[in-house]
Formats: sequence, structure tokens, C-alpha cells
Amino acid sequence: MTLASSSSTASQASASAPSTDLLPISQGLPFTDTVGAWLPHGAFTIAPTATGTLDGLRFAAKDLYDIAGLPTGAGNPDWLATHRAATATSPVVTALLAAGATLVGKTITDEIAYSIQGDNTHYGTPLNTRAPDRVPGGSSSGSASAAAAGLCDVALGTDTGGSTRVPASYCGLWGLRTTHGLVSTDAIAPLAPKYDTATWLAQDAAVFAKVGDVLLPDNAVRFDRVLTFTDTWEAADPAFQVPLERVTTALASALADPTPIAVQRMRIADAGLEAWRQIYVTASAYDAWETHGEWIGANQPRFGAAVEGRFKAASAISAAQADAAFASQATIRAHVRDVLGATGVAVLPSASSAAIPRNASGEAVDIVRANTFRITCIAGLAGLPQVSLPFIGDDGLPIGVSLMGPAGSDRALIHLAVAIGQQLGCLGTVAE
Repeated sequence: MTLASSSSTASQASASAPSTDLLPISQGLPFTDTVGAWLPHGAFTIAPTATGTLDGLRFAAKDLYDIAGLPTGAGNPDWLATHRAATATSPVVTALLAAGATLVGKTITDEIAYSIQGDNTHYGTPLNTRAPDRVPGGSSSGSASAAAAGLCDVALGTDTGGSTRVPASYCGLWGLRTTHGLVSTDAIAPLAPKYDTATWLAQDAAVFAKVGDVLLPDNAVRFDRVLTFTDTWEAADPAFQVPLERVTTALASALADPTPIAVQRMRIADAGLEAWRQIYVTASAYDAWETHGEWIGANQPRFGAAVEGRFKAASAISAAQADAAFASQATIRAHVRDVLGATGVAVLPSASSAAIPRNASGEAVDIVRANTFRITCIAGLAGLPQVSLPFIGDDGLPIGVSLMGPAGSDRALIHLAVAIGQQLGCLGTVAE
């Protein structure tokens, strides 16, 4: 069962209509939340609706995913108070239940998913078990924390500007950004619909791939080119360099059949990654304000300072500025897709650094955020899939290295990433 056909167009976001049937909901979780990942209104369990390839697995859902009959809080108490219980269930949730998995509640998200930090003014900062003094990353913070702690086998997230790739990197998990529009975002509270994607995280590589087989269309991509975006490598801390080279070498070897693969090393952003970041920030913020500005104006929700500042900045972006950013994005999208072609795979960091200390200053957080967005904005602007492989750096902290592929190649890209991860002994591929 998949949630889209083999086409990768954005029109597939509504390919599977959400179910309005009420599911049999049991109150409470079958375990104790030892990492602060679940919300007060997220403590419930829903049994599988059928048997399938995910029998026996437990999954959690980021508190953006609608479950018919239950509230969706989007990480903000005022959102929770001003929105009625959902009337439809996300087709992503429905598909996992139908494949035999059990849903174990809803997890914390950064407010309206507008952050990659992983803290929440109202609900707290979930624990990053691999780096307890550091944040889990956001906005899929609770999902990452829950999966990393082993309290669930897989956790649903979303990724707009890095909200799954960053927590995957910070917490030592398998995670991805899907091709924009390939997996349904129906019945998911949006941040910026032009960039939002439905995603998942897992500790175990095999489980990660199984979920992809359920949610993604099959494809017959035969990758035969390896690229490195060297400007993204330069934007990341030194700890990333050895894993980046290891993945590149292993990938070139794996794709040699029988002719050796020559790695194409290039700078992807002729105008510079900072220029691309600014284009992404302008376009996505305008999209977010178009989506939420009316609700914010009518309800004056209580936001944490950082999220409030982002929405305030978004409200000041003019239509002319947005049009210019969208036009630039179209050029970037065409450029990146042309570079990858139909069979290319690029190697790049999943974030710019290891997880930030929980007590880091606002200034330090902003610096890391900007550095990371110079890397993560590429997939967002181009609408492409990116899979993060988990490593442990020389300093003992988790870091992620990503593979980026052509639009619609998600399922094949996952299986390639898992094969490379097994060869290199990535987290989740060998007994620890």
C-alpha cells in the first residue's frame, strides 16, 4: 500500500482522501514517557486496523497529524483551544494502522513547526538520549526523542525547512525529507504548504525502510552518478568531513557496475548558499503568513519569543518581495534538478553541527540555525528527497550525512542509503 502513484507531482498531495471514520481510541500509553516527548492530550493508543508488514511495530505521530475525534495542538495551547477536534484522520496514519502498526499517541512539536531547535515554551524540551545535555532538534522534536529512546519503533514527523533532517542528525536516527507532494499532507496542520512534507524517523534502518515501502510508490531508479555539493561541506563543522568522505567513497563503489564511478565535486549554489537561504526564508515565511496570518490576527496566540519573531518578520514581507523570491526559487529548482538529472545522488551534511547545548544563548542558536539552513534549504527550494544516515562523530555526538536524489526517487533512495549504512556500520544497522 502506498499513498501516491509513481508520479512525483505535487498534485498527489490529495491522492488519498482522509478517512472520517472514528478509530477505536484507548486512553493512556502502554509505557511511561521517560523523555518528555508526549503531550498531555497525546496520551492514547490506537490498535492496528489490519495486519501487514508493520505487524508488532509501534509508531507515534507529531502533533500536527489529525486523528478523527481528537484535537490537534500544533505545539501551541491557543491553537489547541481555537480548533475543534479533527473530523478526518491523516491518510499517513491510516496507512500505517492498516499495515499492522499501533499508534501510541502524539508527540511535542515546536510551535506551528516553525523551528529546528527542539524546544517549546509551553510543553518543554524533550530529552535527546544520545546527548542529554543537548536539544533534540525540531520541529519534530518529540518524535525524534521518542524514537531515539526506543519508546516507539518509528515516529511521524514533517519537514518544511529541515524539521526531520535536523533532529535525525542531532539524535542519531534515520530520517528524511520526502519529495514535495509525493506523500499526502491532507489532515496535517500546515506551516508553509508550498514546502511542507510528511516524514518519519526511526532508530532501526530496516524499520525505516519498511515504513517507506508502505508509504511510498515503488520506482525503478538506477542511480549511476555521484555528486558532492562542496559548498555544503564547507558550511558544516569539521566533524562531518570524515563521514561525508566515507559515504561518498562507499556510494561510488556501490554504484560501479562494472565501470568505476567518477565523483563529480561541485559547488551547487553559484550565487552562494547564503543567497539561497535568504530566498528560502523569504518565500517560506510569506507562505506561512498567508496560511496563518488571519488566525494569528484574530486570536493573538501566545508564542515563544523566537517563533513570535519569525511570524512578525513574515508579516512584513510584501507580495513583491515574495514574487521575486518565488521566481528565484523556480530558477534554483530547475538548476538543482538539472544537476542531479534522473539518476544522480548527491552527498551533503544533514545539518551544520551536532546538537546545540540546551542552555545555548539565543545568539548561538541563531548562528547555528542560519548555518544549517544554508544546507537544508536546497531540498526545500528544489522539492527533492533527502535521506539522513546516522553516524557518531569523533566527539561522541550524533551527526547525519545525507543522500539527495531526483524527484520521486524516495523509495529507491532509502534502500540505497540503508545499503550504504549497513556497509559503513551506521547506527541502526548493527547491534550496539
